[in-house]
Amino acid sequence: MADTKKDHFINSYKKILAPSKTLCQKDFIFSGYSYGEIFELAAGLKKTLSRRGEEKTLCLCTENKAVIAACILASLAGSCQLIFPYAFSAHALAEMYDAVGFNTAIADHPEEMPAGVKIITPLAGKISDIDPEEIRDPDEPFLQLFTGGSTGKPKVWSKSPRNLFAEAFYWKEKFDLSAKDLFVSTVPTYHIYGLFFSVILPFVAQAKVLSDIYTFPQEIISTTNKHKATVLVSVPIHYRSLKVDNLFAPSLKVAFSSSGVLNRSDAIHFQNKTGLGITEIYGSTETGGIAARSISEHTESWKPVDVVSWKISGKRLSIKSPFISAEMEKDSEEFCVTGDEVQPDKGNRFILLGRADGIVKVAGKRVDLLDVQNKILTLPTVIDALVVALSAEKGRESVIAAVVACKLNKIQLKKMMLEKLEPYAMPRRIKIVSSIARAATGKIDRGKIEQIFLTLKR
Repeated sequence: MADTKKDHFINSYKKILAPSKTLCQKDFIFSGYSYGEIFELAAGLKKTLSRRGEEKTLCLCTENKAVIAACILASLAGSCQLIFPYAFSAHALAEMYDAVGFNTAIADHPEEMPAGVKIITPLAGKISDIDPEEIRDPDEPFLQLFTGGSTGKPKVWSKSPRNLFAEAFYWKEKFDLSAKDLFVSTVPTYHIYGLFFSVILPFVAQAKVLSDIYTFPQEIISTTNKHKATVLVSVPIHYRSLKVDNLFAPSLKVAFSSSGVLNRSDAIHFQNKTGLGITEIYGSTETGGIAARSISEHTESWKPVDVVSWKISGKRLSIKSPFISAEMEKDSEEFCVTGDEVQPDKGNRFILLGRADGIVKVAGKRVDLLDVQNKILTLPTVIDALVVALSAEKGRESVIAAVVACKLNKIQLKKMMLEKLEPYAMPRRIKIVSSIARAATGKIDRGKIEQIFLTLKR
């Protein structure tokens, strides 16, 4: 049975670079690029990047979904390794450049690139120049993603074609996605969730996508209804904004949410107004999709993806999955320990209890509290610092707070923090003290620290 499943994936994977004439005539970008034009761009990129006979490392700093799809195809054809930034800012790109290096880029804002990186413009080529028989080994890494970069040394996660496309094939079949579907997204493509659900998944389904990113509630509603979109790719903060009386989207058949826990009342409102239960996807950059749930199931627990095995190691969730990045450590049974604590529930489901490793979600982005703390400790006059996560007043995401022992005032401290951190990683609550009391062991009473902030305003 295992060999049959493997062959099924290989056959589907090989078809990615062998488009039919009918598919080439269909739109990938709604009223924009056709699938044929995407493949032409991929062929042109392969020619450009293969001229010197060596595989280039291409950094993608663009939100153009057509170009992104073409770059992925060119990489699958063996022309380049891909790097996806966690942000397009100059210092974020510099951090990634220092971490892994790259020599070529496609950039919406070339001025942000490190010196010496060659900026290229995708040009169309001949589809016949792409040979489906030369497709990249499905288990060979071809793409690198980053997490935690703005809050310390970037963590690099590689993905193989099997990691990404096996998952895409799974969700395509799970929700019966096809050429009849049109995707509308509120998530940028440099986020793994946005990249996967608004570029890779629709491409595999041979569906259409809307080119823009929509974030305002009325814009999301009007765009969905105007174009009769069938798939909504969004995040908890945007579902919160859709808690309006005029929410109406009869064309939708599936609504995805990820990058944070969806507020139950927001999900109930969406279901009451649209008749559709939002499908929450639980996972991470390094693990891929792990489990899913819907408010329509009337449970807080998560159902693992069919091809994901799981167990509890201590209190933490451990998984075995074809979607996992190679950098994750595995035990003798090929299980990887995640940073989440769970408890089992009936029906082979589990309940998430929270993070166990100091990583929190802020505005849908992962922030490593220890890395934030370490960056603050590098600032002038700072002799000690502690960074904690507080519960937000609304929703279930976190508010970052920092106690800092230094000779700076708040204005000076915030200015210096902004030079080190991405905006979403900035502490929203700050307390400057002369010293931070520690026990003989060096430990801090975090409970007392959190109490300090109960009397402070944001």
